[in-house]
Amino acid sequence: MPVRQGEGHWTAGELADVRDRLELEMVDLRNEIAAAESQIAERMNDAAEGAGDDQADAGAKTFEREQEMALTYNARDLLAQNERAVDRIGQGTYGVCESCGQPIGKARLQAFPRATLCVICKQREERR
Repeated sequence: MPVRQGEGHWTAGELADVRDRLELEMVDLRNEIAAAESQIAERMNDAAEGAGDDQADAGAKTFEREQEMALTYNARDLLAQNERAVDRIGQGTYGVCESCGQPIGKARLQAFPRATLCVICKQREERR
């Protein structure tokens, strides 16, 4: 795996730790998604049953349903990022910036293992 100048090379143990961390997070995210989808289904049933609710109750139920849907979307996005990082570890492309092709940096990846951009490219992206 590529590293920035001055950093030590990735050891098999370090990569295994990163992969294990990502996979544990993936299990948690899948459980979170399943629970949220169940909540959404319940809220949809509540909406059908609450046909006589006043505007405040209907608005509160809609807000709660939309909030659950947003959380589910975010969890799915994180799950996809984790799956992609695990795939990159397997392919040997983990740690390569997808924008400039330079090493991302071992410390950055240990802090944020889903990173796909080096610090410079990420800063450039955020300025846009």
